[in-house]
Amino acid sequence: MDRELAFIQQFYMKTIDFLANYSFQIIGAIIIVLIGWFLSKYIYNVLIRFFQTHDFDPTLGKFAANGVRLLVFGAMIVVAIGKLGISVAPFVAAVGAVFLTAGLAIQGSVANYAAGISLIITRPFRIGDTILVNKVYGEVEEIKLAYTTLRTEDEELITVPNKNMIGEVLVNSSNYRIVESRVGISYANDAEKAIEIIKKVIDQCDFVSQENSAIVGIESFGDSALIIGIRYWVPTRNFFKFQYQVNMLIYKALQNAAITIPFPQREIAIVRNA
Repeated sequence: MDRELAFIQQFYMKTIDFLANYSFQIIGAIIIVLIGWFLSKYIYNVLIRFFQTHDFDPTLGKFAANGVRLLVFGAMIVVAIGKLGISVAPFVAAVGAVFLTAGLAIQGSVANYAAGISLIITRPFRIGDTILVNKVYGEVEEIKLAYTTLRTEDEELITVPNKNMIGEVLVNSSNYRIVESRVGISYANDAEKAIEIIKKVIDQCDFVSQENSAIVGIESFGDSALIIGIRYWVPTRNFFKFQYQVNMLIYKALQNAAITIPFPQREIAIVRNA
């Protein structure tokens, strides 16, 4: 019991001595940290308002404002540590080692962030554009520093890491995308009539782009059919839906005009021995 009381008394005396010797330093360090917190928050809000006023990219603006906020707050923490009489050099070295280790551990994520910054600066696409990348096709819904989200025609939300956006072939269809299709007709039919019918069908579709005229013509000469090439532009948002609608309308129009769509046939002659 006496030993426990002696230990408590010793701890109490050391605490009193520490507070008497370092109370002003501790209070000063706390004040510096609080000033750093509020100052960094104030600078962050000022930068956000500045970027919004000058139509700066929201993602990049938020990233830059957060970076400045962390730098200011980190600098004030270093000053507070120095106020306590602790050597700053070992602390900075330790922080550097921690960041290096963390960087090696999350280098994949770092690559995504670096790619995100590159996408925001170069702007190969914007929110609302329809793109094709890595066999993924959809409308850009959100661009983050680590990933980009696409919404497909089936209303599926796809998240693509930004590092997969860099260095890949990227097709930006913007508002309209070209449809390239073909249909075969019999050599016995009138090709000019078939082309005229197809053009008329496409022109009557109000969803087909009027700025880019449809192109219809003889593409090639097949073994059993004359191949008519068809090119026209439809909104990228419902690309496949519009393509299938036009295909059905073309099929019905050719059928009503008695234009034959041939298919490969093979005639087999059986020779019987007399």
